[in-house]
Amino acid sequence: MAMTGNAKAAGLDRILTLELVRVTERAAVAAARWRGRGDEMAADQAAVDAMRRELNRLPIEGTVVIGEGERDEAPMLYIGEKVGKGSGPKVDIALDPLEGTTICAKNQPNSLAVIAIAEGGSLLYAPDVYMQKIAIGPGYAKGVVDLDASPLENIQALAAAKGVPVNEITACILDRPRHAKLIEDVRATGAALRLIGDGDVAGVIHTTNPDETGIDIYLGIGGAPEGVLAAAALRCIGGQMQGRLVTQSDAQRERAAKMGVKDFDKKFTHDEMAKGDVLFAATGVTDGNLLSGVRFARNGEITTDTVVMRSSSGTVRWIKATHRDLEKFDNEG
Repeated sequence: MAMTGNAKAAGLDRILTLELVRVTERAAVAAARWRGRGDEMAADQAAVDAMRRELNRLPIEGTVVIGEGERDEAPMLYIGEKVGKGSGPKVDIALDPLEGTTICAKNQPNSLAVIAIAEGGSLLYAPDVYMQKIAIGPGYAKGVVDLDASPLENIQALAAAKGVPVNEITACILDRPRHAKLIEDVRATGAALRLIGDGDVAGVIHTTNPDETGIDIYLGIGGAPEGVLAAAALRCIGGQMQGRLVTQSDAQRERAAKMGVKDFDKKFTHDEMAKGDVLFAATGVTDGNLLSGVRFARNGEITTDTVVMRSSSGTVRWIKATHRDLEKFDNEG
């Protein structure tokens, strides 16, 4: 199914939209072979290898701005790495070849292979630190919720905007010790909670379709790189998000400053984290509320479930593909 917005869209070549699907499909299939095996590192490395191979086939001059870490920490898909054929448009790339490594290793819901690309200079260079986040889906007036408001204020405001009592609102929060007070405060409002073990990109995206996912608002502190990926998705599918970097040491602040962060108290909106024409794709690794996981059939066929979006046209495509040419998933592919 596709939702289409403006018929004429500028910016990135629309052909790249479907090319991105191949990138996340390859990463998801590679990771899915390690589902439930308890080896997070092997699953993540398989996804990284597959995603990098496919990215290097694209007609782009790509720079990884959100990746596997800094160059001295990650051998590939590190921040600043150049990918693509070296011809075509210059683009920023944010990626997580396996969002939810622990989820995949335990074969739990909502592990994804995720990527976003935008015109060069359009994505926030977010350091690998925490980010405080709040997000809701589309259809609400701007400013209904705010990062600096209390959980009670935000949930009451959202309930009023939705036209339902507070007890019909569900908040998604990462299940972490740092969120003990937040969880307590949300429960005190009378709202319901959906606690997730990992995968906060999916958590944010789930707010865009509460009728299917049962999630109205995302709250809490997660990774800043994941915040940029989630912002890219919201630019395409709609919704509102704010994020503020959370640095815990002088070293982290120094690293953030080197990446261009000047105001550590700034509230970034999703429009500021992902500007211009943005493409976003995600393929399910394990089953989830958003996408089904990779299926391996007895006859050798592989089925993947992907969502791919574009901000300038407002198009959202859901692609369920059956793959019979399995050589493309080989390491040499």
